[in-house]
Amino acid sequence: MPKLWDSTVEQHRHTVHAAILDATAALITEHGLAVNMSQIAAQVGIGRATLYKYFPDVQTIVGAWHERQVTAHLDQLTDVAATDRNPGERLRAVLATYLRLSSTGAHPGYDGGPASQVAMALHSAAHMPAAHQRLHALVTSVITDAAEAGIARTDVPPAELATFCLHALAAANSLPSLDSRERLLEVTWNGLLPPR
Repeated sequence: MPKLWDSTVEQHRHTVHAAILDATAALITEHGLAVNMSQIAAQVGIGRATLYKYFPDVQTIVGAWHERQVTAHLDQLTDVAATDRNPGERLRAVLATYLRLSSTGAHPGYDGGPASQVAMALHSAAHMPAAHQRLHALVTSVITDAAEAGIARTDVPPAELATFCLHALAAANSLPSLDSRERLLEVTWNGLLPPR
């Protein structure tokens, strides 16, 4: 088969795969978990038989959608951590980005409605341990750089500080407003500063 044909088929498969994930997220946002394969196929504009070539059931589609969301968030955090800023600014930017990404209402479907509840349930899915490790390693690295620059405290190991930050900022899901989330970010930041 010519390379162009392979590329075109692969691109088509990728486009259909993404459309299935997007359609499923939209249907769950509207109807909750009472979504079936026929509805998804109709929303995408493909036959059920074609849908089954991509995914065996709704649960697998939802898991793939969630994994895509988590990967996109980790990629965003990695990009922020790679910016050319001083170590303190980079750490603060990573924490602020994590807070924004983990907060309710930060992205489509995370409004406390059905899709948000599904996403929260999926945080114990099989793809999550590797994602948590990647996130923890990223935050630990940024804290290490800040500590070496004299900006973050050194009396607590960076890995422990990363655990503290991630747990503290994850609490933002239960906070009612942007102001309350900003206050939480400030408290977390102050906890990272060297003791006086």
